Amino acid sequence: MSAKKTQTVYRCANCGRVEPRWLGRCPECGEWNSLREAAATELRTDRAGESFPLPIASIDPGRGARIATGSAEVDRVLGGGLMRGSAVLIGGEPGIGKSTLLLQLCAKAEIQGRILYVSGEESPAQIRLRADRLGALRENLEVLATGDLGRIHGALEAVKPSLVIIDSIQTLHAEEAGAVPGTANQIKYCAQELVAWAKEREAGLFLVAHVTKDGLIAGPKAAEHLVDAVLTFEQSEAEFRTLRASKNRFGSAEEIGIFRMGDKGLEEVADPSGLFLVRREGGFPAGVAVAPVHEGSRVLLVEIQALTVPAKAGLTRVYSERIESGRVARVAAVLEKHSGMRFSDQDLYVNVAGGIRLVEPGIDLALAAALYSARSGVALPAGAALAGELSLAGELRPVRQMRRRARAARSLGLELVLGPVSGEEGEGREWRAMRDLKEAFACLLGRADAAPSSSKG
Repeated sequence: MSAKKTQTVYRCANCGRVEPRWLGRCPECGEWNSLREAAATELRTDRAGESFPLPIASIDPGRGARIATGSAEVDRVLGGGLMRGSAVLIGGEPGIGKSTLLLQLCAKAEIQGRILYVSGEESPAQIRLRADRLGALRENLEVLATGDLGRIHGALEAVKPSLVIIDSIQTLHAEEAGAVPGTANQIKYCAQELVAWAKEREAGLFLVAHVTKDGLIAGPKAAEHLVDAVLTFEQSEAEFRTLRASKNRFGSAEEIGIFRMGDKGLEEVADPSGLFLVRREGGFPAGVAVAPVHEGSRVLLVEIQALTVPAKAGLTRVYSERIESGRVARVAAVLEKHSGMRFSDQDLYVNVAGGIRLVEPGIDLALAAALYSARSGVALPAGAALAGELSLAGELRPVRQMRRRARAARSLGLELVLGPVSGEEGEGREWRAMRDLKEAFACLLGRADAAPSSSKG
């Protein structure tokens, strides 16, 4: 518990700066008449009453134990569970399932204390109806429908929960930070107060955040710096959802969790290795390549699709949502330089089957093969899987866990696995090692002139 005393300070409603006396102008942001009277608290202490700083050897590491959320996929993304006293910011598009996921976690979390679910967007009756539908009723789960930070703080002190859900941070408002919810100052101030409370009480905290039209978490970047983990909930196909971390102080930021949205809420997908492959009869059409993608501790097989059409009015464009358009343009430039096939007069369309977003460098070879196949009109072998990072010189660079990628591809019936020369165990037996693009295309298409030296008209 934090000790409090009666003391008056003056806080700037624009930037949050605190001054011991009233000033006409804030020294931090320069705003006039923005300092407002507020109550101050003494320096915080931890639950044992110890004041900081402490010798590092005297700190009990057991107090940083993790809480099992009841979802193996969420625990995977967080690095093994929710760390006590940590704050997690989770963002996603409206209606994607953020509230559903967190209400399910409230029902399944392996926690002995009480849980407080705070909603500024739904009434208690609406939350109860959703909990009935999801089967998420729990005796120690309590609901508060408000956006007033003062009321929330009072409930926190009364309930003393071990897990807190705030849905959402954009709906909160504090009198000290202004009158309008959702402003940058309100988000920063409210997030800071809630994170400080959670760390003092060693409680787990989830903050739901809205996103912008670009898919980024709305609000100031300062809110992301305040929390320990930032998770993004993304939609792949209509029923699949992907949870990934862009920041994680207590674990890897490379893991992803995959869910399926059903009638009873979100269901975990335990083995998604072949989830994003397109099942079709016969061979591949032109412009399709399969890549074994290493995401955290798992390998996913994904299908990359490419289409090239002549550009109109001499202005070329790249249309790619799931792979960064800059990467597509770079790979196309390398192909044009080292294969002689012209892409500079083409509009490029790139898609990933299933809608999963790909960021790792190991997809370069498959992307290059898909573009080459689309431009030449020659389909790749149906049983091929490609992995490798592409240099500007047209060479293939090693990628992580090539052996695991090759085994995952073979387990799904893809026998021709091409990868870079790496010296890793299994090279030459589990995958064919290629030095550059020309050698890879010659192997794929079965002829030495697979990468022509003349431009395709």
